[in-house]
Amino acid sequence: MINKTIAVAAAALLLGAAQQPVALAAEPVRIGMLTTLSTKAGYLGEDIRDGFMLAVEAEGGKLGGVPVEVSVEDDERKPGKGVSIAERYLKRDGAKILTGIVFSNVAMAVVPKVVREDAIYISPNAGPSRLAGKGCHANYFNVAWQNDNLHEVMGKYVSEAGHQRAYILAPNYPAGKDALAGFKRYFKGELAGEVYTKLGQSDYAAEIAELRAARPDAVFFFLPGGMGINFLKQYAQAGVDVPVFGPAFSFDARILKAVGDAAVGVHNGSQWNHDLVVPANVQFVHDFREKYGRMPTLYASQGYDAARLIASALKATGGVDDLDALRAALKRADFESVRGRFAFGNNQHPVQDIYVRRVVKDDEGIRNETVNRVFEAHRDAYAADCKL
Repeated sequence: MINKTIAVAAAALLLGAAQQPVALAAEPVRIGMLTTLSTKAGYLGEDIRDGFMLAVEAEGGKLGGVPVEVSVEDDERKPGKGVSIAERYLKRDGAKILTGIVFSNVAMAVVPKVVREDAIYISPNAGPSRLAGKGCHANYFNVAWQNDNLHEVMGKYVSEAGHQRAYILAPNYPAGKDALAGFKRYFKGELAGEVYTKLGQSDYAAEIAELRAARPDAVFFFLPGGMGINFLKQYAQAGVDVPVFGPAFSFDARILKAVGDAAVGVHNGSQWNHDLVVPANVQFVHDFREKYGRMPTLYASQGYDAARLIASALKATGGVDDLDALRAALKRADFESVRGRFAFGNNQHPVQDIYVRRVVKDDEGIRNETVNRVFEAHRDAYAADCKL
C-alpha cells in the first residue's frame, strides 16, 4: 500500500498572524485522494497526485487560503480496494471531500457510496456515462470530462478527414465502452471491427492480425497507460500501414517517451495541451516542469484543476461545515482553468472546448502539438438525462 499524508498544521502555517485567532484554531480541511499508483497504469495516478499537490504547495499547504490535509492511497485499480479506502476517509478521518480516481470501474464502485454519505466527490479523471446522466448527484462534480468526449472529437475528425472504414478497440470496462460509444456518435462511416480487450492486457498480436485482415482505412483505439504503450509498439513492429487515431489518454507525454517514433504523426483528441496559450496554463506548465523535471500530462493538468476548483470553493466558504454553500461555490467554478474557458453543465460535468493534437518530433523531442479546435463549449450527451 502506498500511503502518503501531507499534514498541514494551522498554527505553524499562520505563525505570526495573531490578528487571526479563528484561523489559528481551525482544523485543516481533510481531503482524501484514492488513485492508482501501482500496476502499469500507476503513473496516471502519480500525475494526478502531483498536479493536485502542486496547487496545494503553491499556497503553502492551503487551498483558497484554507489549510488542508491531503491523504493519498493506492487503489491498485481494484474497485473493492477503492471502496475500503473511501470508507476509511469518510468514517475514520471525517473527510468531506474525496478525489483522485483514475479508472471508471473504480469510480462506479466508490462514487455512489461517497455521495450518499453526504460527502463531495470531485473527479479529476473518470467520467462514466451513468454518473453524467440518470446517476448524476448534487455531491458529484467532474472537473475533467465525461468519458465519451475526447472520443467524440476523434469520431468527427476521422470522418471529416475522409476515412470510410474504421477498426475500433478499447478495454472491456465502463470507460472503454463509453469511448467507443463516443467515437461512433460522430463517425459517419462503416465499422470494419469493434473489439473490446481485457483491461490491463499487454499482448495485442491477435487484435492486430484481425484488424489487418479487416482492411480498414483507419484505426481508432483507447488504451490508457501501459496498454497504449504496448499496443503502439506492437502495431509499429507489425508494419501495418493504416493511420492510427486515438484520444489524449493514449498519447500523453510519458507514453510518447516510451513509444518513440512509432507515435509520430498520430492525431488525438484532448481538452488540454501544454501549448495552449492560457495564462494559468503557462504558469502551470512552467511550475510543474520546474518541480518535477518532466512535462505535465493531461492527468497532471486535471489534478491541478481539481485542486484549483476546490480552492475556489474554500475561498468562498472558509471550510466544509456548510455543504450547501460548498456545493454552490463548486458549481460556480470560479477559477482560472489551465484549459481556458470552463463551466459546469447542469449535470456538473464540464462544458469546454476540445481540440485535435498531432504527435510531432522536433528539437524538443516527441510531443503533442495542437492542430485546431473541433468542438467549442462542448456539452456531453447525457446531460439531458440528469435531473439536477
